[in-house]
Amino acid sequence: MTLSCKVSQAYPELRMQLSQYCLIDISGVDAEKYLQGQLTCDVTKIEVGSHTLTSHCDPKGKMSALLRLYRAETEKFIAIIHRDLMPEALTQLKKYAVFSKVTFTELDTPIYGVAGEEAFAKLSEKTTALMLTQGQKRAIVWGEQLETNADGQLWTLMDIQDGIPVLLKANQFELIPQAANLQLLENAISFTKGCYIGQETVARAKYRGANKRALFTLVGKFEGEVALPEPSSAVEMQLGESWKSTGTVLSSSAHDSTLWVQVVLNKEIEPDAQFRVKGVNVQMAKLPYSLEESE
Repeated sequence: MTLSCKVSQAYPELRMQLSQYCLIDISGVDAEKYLQGQLTCDVTKIEVGSHTLTSHCDPKGKMSALLRLYRAETEKFIAIIHRDLMPEALTQLKKYAVFSKVTFTELDTPIYGVAGEEAFAKLSEKTTALMLTQGQKRAIVWGEQLETNADGQLWTLMDIQDGIPVLLKANQFELIPQAANLQLLENAISFTKGCYIGQETVARAKYRGANKRALFTLVGKFEGEVALPEPSSAVEMQLGESWKSTGTVLSSSAHDSTLWVQVVLNKEIEPDAQFRVKGVNVQMAKLPYSLEESE
């Protein structure tokens, strides 16, 4: 793989188990109403069979969970959440559920990620397949056991390449949604729906320019072995003859002698800025979407 090569270009058919994620069944007559007051997306606009990336925030607008919400039935949703955020994410999400007719059930259903036309063609009608609409063509699948041919960490690499944030425990309660570019992804944030937890901070970030950060992808070649940076650690940016620690690492992946790092930085950073991570020189990779927000 070259620096610009995407995983889906290098591998025509990928099937991997996403053991790093789990499914949460959220059901009940109040499920929609309850989630509408909790999540950043407009839950009422998610049709049966549709899904979107979204987040759950604390009262300060900091993300406790980043999840994909799928509407399976009128009164039944499935949330896909990274296991590293559990159980705190679920605790926060159902904090006020005692006042509503809604239940939360963690499922033990195996989850898979697939990419490539051949992999899609082999899916049966038994599966639930959530096609991702941004970046590389791929889908999250469950409902039957698939024969895998790749490691699930390639899914993380595709997220990094596609500019889709990977929130882990080390950064839980540390970032507002816009610092991770959620306002630019799918229908992850609604600025027209009613109140939800953390809404004041999220709205202020949009209308008063309170957010000064954005998510970027850094990439560079290395020889031999490389140690991955820890989530929440910093990267180094070159300033003249010296280096300065900056940013917050969300996730990283090393594949085919190439280091990929997902990091939150000051959004005004120059695109040709030079960085290094764990001794590896890295530079900004082009995201598949613009950082310019629509009005």
